Amino acid sequence: MSTARSLLIIGGGAIGSAIAAKLAQRPDWQGRISVLERDASYAQASSALSAASIRQQFSTPLNIALSQYGLAWLRQHGQAAQLVEQGYLYLADSDAGAATLQRLHAIQRAHGADVLLLDRTALAQRWPWLRTQDLTLASWGRSGEGWFDGWALLQTLKQQAQAAGVQYLHDEALALERDVSGAISGVHTATGLLQADHYVLACGAWSGKLAATAGLHVPVSARRRSVYVLRSAETAPHCPLVIDPSGLWFRPEGEFGGQGQFLCGGPPLDDAPDLPLDPDPTLFEEQLWPALAARVPGFESLRLQRAWAGYYEMNDVDHNGLVGALDACPNLLLACGFSGHGLQHAPGVGRGVAEWLACGHYQTLDLSPLSPARIAAGRPYLELNVI
Repeated sequence: MSTARSLLIIGGGAIGSAIAAKLAQRPDWQGRISVLERDASYAQASSALSAASIRQQFSTPLNIALSQYGLAWLRQHGQAAQLVEQGYLYLADSDAGAATLQRLHAIQRAHGADVLLLDRTALAQRWPWLRTQDLTLASWGRSGEGWFDGWALLQTLKQQAQAAGVQYLHDEALALERDVSGAISGVHTATGLLQADHYVLACGAWSGKLAATAGLHVPVSARRRSVYVLRSAETAPHCPLVIDPSGLWFRPEGEFGGQGQFLCGGPPLDDAPDLPLDPDPTLFEEQLWPALAARVPGFESLRLQRAWAGYYEMNDVDHNGLVGALDACPNLLLACGFSGHGLQHAPGVGRGVAEWLACGHYQTLDLSPLSPARIAAGRPYLELNVI
């Protein structure tokens, strides 16, 4: 693969920039790398609108390993990443829920995750502000989980790419063009046709629609997720990112309780694709606030400060990323469909795709379970822990 003369990465968010940076830094890659990004401000980019958290509590070994590499990257970048390791806390309120936590705990521990199972008594002792009477079990990431500055991650990756000679092109990809062999022969943009020897489709929630312009089926759609910022007199000391059985999640904004400021979200009332990027106006009042008050009595009195929405690039088949070449289009690599965990996995995915482009195979972490060939073969690689 190192004989390729040029590469065009469609999408300059965290995934696209990670691929560009990792590839450009490799001595065995001599080709030209360009990144096509329609919005230099990243105003609507999922990378910039994410709640920016990282966890190892996944159900698939590969996602655990990708998080571990992402964690090492964040720790390496120290103060800029602003990593807060207060963990994820999954709560169960039924025997079935407890059994699921126990089953996933065995997988996570077997792959090196520092995860503890806590009973009701242990929960009450560690977080006395948490209502625990209805809970059967909880799973907590004691280390290696938390949240970080997503904007800093994106900008660091982009700066690394540019420092290594990658060119960023500010234009919108309108359609893909294929030749008689089925290969991609160019990308139509608002200002003309861009051509390269190889292409990477990494434009997140828009990947499925762009692929369809070339008659390619990529099962990725844009699903809106709303995030709400609230302030409360309850500071909830040492609060982790809590995932309630109701589907509610919440975490401090900042470190050590965030001085009473929190982020929260939950399952959308309407999960149709391509909804406007405006936060759901009724989700907080109808579902999230009641669930917050039920789980943390101190949240009965709070003030909603602001809200925003971003898109999940949802892989509608198995909620896992699509990484690798399409059989029908061998010079197009996919790097999309990460279903809410793309930001934390960007460094690992970038490293893997760079390896494949430079030498034709994965050298460190094998990303082949994410190959899009699994979709056509009817062999989903299902991720159960999607928030």
